[in-house]
Amino acid sequence: MLLIKNAEIHTVTDGILERGDILVSDGKIQEVKEQIDVSDLQDVEIIDAEGCCVLPGFIDCHTHIGLQNRANPMLLGDITEITDPVTPDEQVIDGVDISLKEFSNAWKNGVTSVGILPGSANVINGLGFAAKTYGDNIYDMCMKNPVGFKVAFGENPKGLYGPKFMRPTSRMGVITVMEEYLYDAKAYMDAKEAALEKGEEFKENPEYEAAIPVLKREIPIRLHCTHNDMATAADITKEYGIRTVIEHAWGADHYLNELADVMEGVVYGPIGGKRTFFESRRTDVSTVAELDRRGLTVAVTTDSPILSLNSLINMAEEAVRQGTPIDRAERMITINPAKILGVEDRVGSIEPGKDADLVIWKHVPLRDMDARICHVIGGGKVLL
Repeated sequence: MLLIKNAEIHTVTDGILERGDILVSDGKIQEVKEQIDVSDLQDVEIIDAEGCCVLPGFIDCHTHIGLQNRANPMLLGDITEITDPVTPDEQVIDGVDISLKEFSNAWKNGVTSVGILPGSANVINGLGFAAKTYGDNIYDMCMKNPVGFKVAFGENPKGLYGPKFMRPTSRMGVITVMEEYLYDAKAYMDAKEAALEKGEEFKENPEYEAAIPVLKREIPIRLHCTHNDMATAADITKEYGIRTVIEHAWGADHYLNELADVMEGVVYGPIGGKRTFFESRRTDVSTVAELDRRGLTVAVTTDSPILSLNSLINMAEEAVRQGTPIDRAERMITINPAKILGVEDRVGSIEPGKDADLVIWKHVPLRDMDARICHVIGGGKVLL
């Protein structure tokens, strides 16, 4: 059992408790209130957080951590299976190496949960999952699988397959591959349902089985998409009635109405760093505030390993610098990415019943230049 006392508590979803306590037991938050009496309890570890603030562990819902071992170039292919532009049934959890320092670097810098997605070399890339950044076994660290179906428009699939003289070689080819897959997957789903209703045998196809949760709106498409393709993305979203989260979203300032009308969320970034994508030259961080004002669920991302997860807070700071209110930017690295991952019942805010992933800060991040981490609590255990 753990008691954090005398802290400024940023609950995220229920405002700021100027001075309060948090009681943790069995890995969960038990109580959050002004004063908690533990005099009748035994074996309570107490952290006096006088002069500090507590926030939920941060969340980056779009990463590729554990998939790229920089020390061994032969392992670069673990982010995406690049032998076919359509690999819908690939499970990215099967490629993750938790021994890589990205995981410990994440929680030491306050990022306690992540979404791990396949890359964007293919049009259809496979299934991502949500995980904690601390633990000893990736399947135990996993919170939910799958959380999204990774699709990519634009320069990545075109750039990979075009030089091979394989389809797709153009943006219109990328869209065609996507639409053909969705059309065939829907026909497969309808045929399966009809056969089962009649009590007939039906031979399952894993490539189309992977799309059924998308077509039934159980998980969203996580769509690598920038300005050139956003209108098309909106059109396909409406046509199939699917849930879509736009990833990266550079150039979104030209498509605010289309995004606000049909998209479930936007994951913006990475912000800064090397411009590895031509598409990223359309970055306008002030768009983050406008997307949020229009009611979209907005998160920011490092796209790690493009940027290290310790820079997630810098993504939110840049959003603040470009006009996003601090409390809204706070949501973009806590409850909003949790919602996009579908794990908001477990993480993303400080409230009873949620996982005890907490970070104690000296001074207030996003507001104070000298804010620094004092303690990291993961699953109720003091990690730092």
